[in-house]
This record gives sequence, C-alpha cells and structure tokens, in this order.
Amino acid sequence: MPADLMDGSKLAAELTVLTAERTAKLTAAGTTPCLATVIVGDDPASVTYVRMKENRSRKVGIESRHVGLPEETTTAELVAVISGLSADPAVHGILLQHPVPAHVDERAAFEAIDPGKDVDGVTMQSFAAMAFGYPAFASATPGAIMRLLDAYDVDPAGQHAVVIGRSPILGKPVGMLLLARNATVTYCHSRTRDLPAIAATADILVAAVGRPEFVRGDWIKPGAVVIDAGYNPGNVGDVAFEEALPVARLLTPVPGGVGPMTIATLLAQTVDAAERQARA
Repeated sequence: MPADLMDGSKLAAELTVLTAERTAKLTAAGTTPCLATVIVGDDPASVTYVRMKENRSRKVGIESRHVGLPEETTTAELVAVISGLSADPAVHGILLQHPVPAHVDERAAFEAIDPGKDVDGVTMQSFAAMAFGYPAFASATPGAIMRLLDAYDVDPAGQHAVVIGRSPILGKPVGMLLLARNATVTYCHSRTRDLPAIAATADILVAAVGRPEFVRGDWIKPGAVVIDAGYNPGNVGDVAFEEALPVARLLTPVPGGVGPMTIATLLAQTVDAAERQARA
C-alpha cells in the first residue's frame, strides 16, 4: 500500500488564513507586523526565494521591507544594516537570505539579529533557548516539520528519529525539537558509517542533506514516516520519491511538502513577534 502524502500546501494554506486573521486583528489595534528581508548580491535562486516570501507576506497583511545590498558588501556593513533593523521598533521580524557571499561572515551577520526578531530562528541564542526548552523562535523549516508531524498525528515520543544532515538551521535544530518531544534521536552526516543501515532503523526519517535523491527506498524502514526537507534543481528532493512511496507510511512530497509550510511558519512567527513586541 503506497504511503499517504503529507500535504504541506493544504496545511500551509490553513495556517496562512489564521495568520492573516491575526495580522488583521493586530493591525486594527495599531500595530502592523513588519518583516524585513535582507539579501546580499543577486543570486537568481535567492532573489526568487526572497520575492516569494515578500509576496506571501503582503498577502496576509504583513508589511514587507526589502533591503537589497550589493555583492561586495562587507561583513561590517551587513552587520550594521541588520543592527539598524534590530533597533527599529517598526520592524518585528528579520530574515537574512542565506547563503551570503563567501567573503561575508554569515554567523556574525546572524548574530546581529535581535533574538526577539529572529523569526527564522538562526541565532545561537534562539538555538540554545529552543534546545533547553525556553521560549524561542524555532528555525522555520524545523518548526514546519514539527507542525507537519502534529497535523498527521505523529507523536515522536518513544520513536527513533534519524536526521540525515547537521546544518545549524535545519539538521541540528530539528533533531533538538524531536528530542524535546521525547524521541530518541540519531544524527547522521557525510562521515557516518553504514548510513543506509542506520537510516533503516528510523521510525521517523528526516532527510536534510541537500543531495538529490540521496536517500534510497531500501534505506527506509517499512511503515516509517519520511520527511524530505531537501529541494534541489528540477523539483527533486533528497529522497528518491518513487522508491520511498511503496515503503513509507507517511511521506512529504517535493514540492508541496515541507517547503510551503516553511514559509507559512515564518509568517506565523513574524506575527508572534509583533504580538510580543506590542505587549512589551
């Protein structure tokens, strides 16, 4: 029996409606949520992603402030821009499109974001607070994954979750979120030995490695929940979809799975930030 597909597009549409309602209520009370997006250079994929996020923001009533910087922008200049946005009371959320050009210290730029406005969950403070169970914004994609699991009644407690990938904004935080929900978590990466065998023990398998169709069907435990967090050229994920389909119990498609929920989560967290700042 083929896997049931986890429809991120449908869930994202539902979350977006709720976010628009919250935005309208907050705006009527005198605070219009504002998301500032910062992009360095003109990489076509990054430009497309930023434009998509800005368009989605406007559709739900969130003000979108675009900050485009030239490719040659230095780390100090970028940090100064982000620090200015952090200090601006009219800005409630800040998104730095990544990756930045190679000469820029991306971590230094992330750390210039006020944690109260870190709606993409990229600062070390946000990660530490999340890991220790304190209020913080989860990284948008890991937060989206947890929303998907909840929507499909997947309780991580007691289950073995294998995360393939260890990036600071996807692999590492999603593992911590699963751990906080009482899963037993194994992190795998490029130097993991016997990776297929370890993956095959997963009740919940998260593929976040950035390599097209890296995870094969025979890596998947029959009946597992498979979350494909990859997006590669040609609308291909990190999981060999056709091979996984007859093996998994639940499977996220690419596109239409994690991606739409990531943007919807980012917007919802922007409104969360605006609500918190309005109460302060």
